[in-house]
Amino acid sequence: MSALPLATPASSSAAPADDWRTRVARAFSRAAPRYAERAVAQRIMAEPLLSRLPARAERVLDLGCGPGEMAASLARHFGRGCTVSGLDLAPGMLEVARRTHGDTARWLCGDAAALPLGDASQDLVVSNLAIQWCPDLDAVMAELHRVLRPGGRALVNTLAPGTLAEVGRAWSRPDQPAGLLSFRDAAHHRQAAQGAGFCRLDCRERALRFHYPDLAAVMASIKGIGAQPSRPGGRLTRADVARAARRYETQREPEGLPVTYRLLTLELHA
Repeated sequence: MSALPLATPASSSAAPADDWRTRVARAFSRAAPRYAERAVAQRIMAEPLLSRLPARAERVLDLGCGPGEMAASLARHFGRGCTVSGLDLAPGMLEVARRTHGDTARWLCGDAAALPLGDASQDLVVSNLAIQWCPDLDAVMAELHRVLRPGGRALVNTLAPGTLAEVGRAWSRPDQPAGLLSFRDAAHHRQAAQGAGFCRLDCRERALRFHYPDLAAVMASIKGIGAQPSRPGGRLTRADVARAARRYETQREPEGLPVTYRLLTLELHA
């Protein structure tokens, strides 16, 4: 529980870029061994992307591939004639992907804002819950546009304001009155996509609600989406955790403690 209260890397733009990359890579690498078992919500949220896959593609990028589950699924979907690349910032995630899925995909360590791929080299980019952690959305969109061939597509899931609102309320403190979690809205994504040169954008937003038995289960579930400490190096006391548990209990519903995600699903055409 020492990683909370929460803040997103995107809300920490004052931090040097190299420091942000290092912190995010370390956080996800630490989470890698148990990521797949904790990422139930992430797999459910991936379904809108998988339902939009084209019938054929020869070169596909899974951006923010984590332990490689989606990259392996993409390789099965498109078959032997397709080369799938799985890219992640966290070496630990890629180690798990290689160990679990072998040479199903090319595993690349890299930053979404500086993709190690050639111009117009991909038919399709798929990304599930990754770009919300990138501080420079304009740079990410520009890179997506650069690596896609003319007529190519990007299918992207990201998170919108209102995500994890219950968690923010439970962990809020008098000295931190503002929202602890910051995500960019649909208008921001539209503007960035248009600025990058995408000719068409479909953007859909919906809320998904999950329930958990207690605070420990809530915190285990959201580690998979990469929440970061609001104060690097900060530690929580038992009293902090007990206070958060009491606050969360006031939000309990018959099904359990709620966790809401505001999911943005983007379809970008190059």
